[in-house]
Amino acid sequence: MKAKPYVIVRTYSAGVFAGHLESKSGKEVTLTDARRIWYWAGAASLSELAMEGTSAPENCKFPCAVNRVVLTEAIEILSASDRAKKSIKGVAVWTCRS
Repeated sequence: MKAKPYVIVRTYSAGVFAGHLESKSGKEVTLTDARRIWYWAGAASLSELAMEGTSAPENCKFPCAVNRVVLTEAIEILSASDRAKKSIKGVAVWTCRS
């Protein structure tokens, strides 16, 4: 079975997510093992984040991954490099819990 591509999706109003692309139909995108990219540092743009990852993971705010998310207003889908995938997955989970 072929691995699902790892992508970064920018939406109209729900923000930015990184995860494995399960499906796309029009503006609707379904991701698995997806993290919200609430705040990033160490990359000048989402394009750089998708290619190089972050050089400042300690300053990023990426909450825990969810098993599956359906995004209904995708406006940009960027293929992520293996380097970026490893970098994004390596960012510590940001939480408000102690």
